[in-house]
Amino acid sequence: MAKANKGDLKAETLLSVLGRDAEAHRGVVNVPVYHASTILYPTVAALKKAGKREFGEVFYGRHGTPTTFALQDTVAKIEGGWRSFAFGSGKAAILASLLAYLKSGDHLLMVDSAYGPSRELATGLLEDLGISHTFYDPLIGAGIAELMLPNTRVVFTESPGSLTFEMQDLPAIAKVAHSADAIVITDNTWASPLLCNPFDLGADISVQAATKYIVGHSDAMLGMVTVTEKSYEPVKKAFEDLGASAGPDDCYLALRGMRTLAVRLAQQGETGLLLASWLAERPEVNRVLHPALPGDPGHDIWRRDFSGASGLFGVVLNPAPEEAVAAMLDGLELFGMGYSWGGYESLAIPTYPHQVRETSDWDPAYPCLRFHAGLEHPDDLIADLDAGLRRFNALL
Repeated sequence: MAKANKGDLKAETLLSVLGRDAEAHRGVVNVPVYHASTILYPTVAALKKAGKREFGEVFYGRHGTPTTFALQDTVAKIEGGWRSFAFGSGKAAILASLLAYLKSGDHLLMVDSAYGPSRELATGLLEDLGISHTFYDPLIGAGIAELMLPNTRVVFTESPGSLTFEMQDLPAIAKVAHSADAIVITDNTWASPLLCNPFDLGADISVQAATKYIVGHSDAMLGMVTVTEKSYEPVKKAFEDLGASAGPDDCYLALRGMRTLAVRLAQQGETGLLLASWLAERPEVNRVLHPALPGDPGHDIWRRDFSGASGLFGVVLNPAPEEAVAAMLDGLELFGMGYSWGGYESLAIPTYPHQVRETSDWDPAYPCLRFHAGLEHPDDLIADLDAGLRRFNALL
């Protein structure tokens, strides 16, 4: 029987077959975990050839093993990029993508709704290295042209934002950035590689905290950077210079997570929309922050650029004391409180955008929450939230 052309297969099928080569591993279905530092070569000629470090070739453990390469190949093909690199954390992946194009004296445009560690890099390490930054309104679109400086080298985007879920017009931003010879980096963690192809929208580099949906089980730290052919060499150099590659065990867990990504995201996206719709009808809720909901300010962009929704969204409650919010969250039985998301478990945390945002005002009197829908039954999650809101109301 002839093998199917991978170019003809749907994404759900590709998630099952990419990165696998049973013949190369004695018939084993899953790529084994290769623990390796030193690689031996039979001849001087082979040793010299290995020094060229061709992508996907084993050279030294820090540059990757067959386990790493299987994950990188799978992510790149699903996301629509040229190559991918696996890092030890999402923050390391973000740092590498930024340092690939920024040096002392350069300027960075960082979206004001970005993931906290991205902001921390801009205001901390990069600033210490002499790299200036400006935070910009996520809704700026083509208006970002007014913020471009002669030394602006990178425009960093994240759509939707991690806490406030604004959608960015990535094609409009990319058009402006590219006309000024700047690189566009986007954080694609919310969508995962499955629900958005950022390269079709104009991005040069996509970063993800693969700790989240790619791993999917809250048990491994990982970051991925996917690149175009043009951005490959600068990112490869940053990857090698930083030496922050992912370990083989974490790559194995991520590769396992990729096999079920489609079914997990479908369930979690559906549950997230059910929870968001239910919360939108509650009198305690001022507004729900979910771009897949009709009526959300970013809904049209989401429909244009995304093929689905993940399970992460936000809620703005009506004015309430902190004690009421704490009573609601502390008593939840099915929603854990933790600073990550993307796993099989549901999560709920308070958020404080008014403490970090520079370009838009968030009234602290209106408490903000972030929810992540896991794989529990939505009826059970709604019952848990209903009980939580009763505790909330008791302290108003």
